[in-house]
Amino acid sequence: MSTVELSFSALPVHVRTARLIVTAVARRSGVAEPLLDEVRLAVGEACSRAVEAHRRHCPDEPVSLELRGEKGRFEVIVSDTVPGDLPPEGLPATALDEGVDEFEYGLGEGTAELGLAVIAGLADDVEIANTPKGVQIRMSWPAEAEATI
Repeated sequence: MSTVELSFSALPVHVRTARLIVTAVARRSGVAEPLLDEVRLAVGEACSRAVEAHRRHCPDEPVSLELRGEKGRFEVIVSDTVPGDLPPEGLPATALDEGVDEFEYGLGEGTAELGLAVIAGLADDVEIANTPKGVQIRMSWPAEAEATI
């Protein structure tokens, strides 16, 4: 198992760089070409969410990514350091219908449910969890070849 770790300051301009790096590593990990756009877009959404949360609550802390290729899967984990950014169970699919105040979670109006829905629609497998250090979004896609990262 190989792991690539990346951290970047909470500036929107760095999201593009993170997307480019993740796409290159996904390609080397054997993710099929048609899925690379989905990887790039999902990672962009997750990184943008983390950057916005950091900018509101801890602008000096970096956003972290882990990229792994193993057992026919390519996995990306985007972690922020904003405890309590999401409710303990994460945002439900009907969060807006239930009156969830997205500003309370540092996500901005309309972005919490939409961003997480976009990620869920693009990634093959998604887990969103609060950790003691912050929120972690784990996404994965099938990889045709063994990882070479």
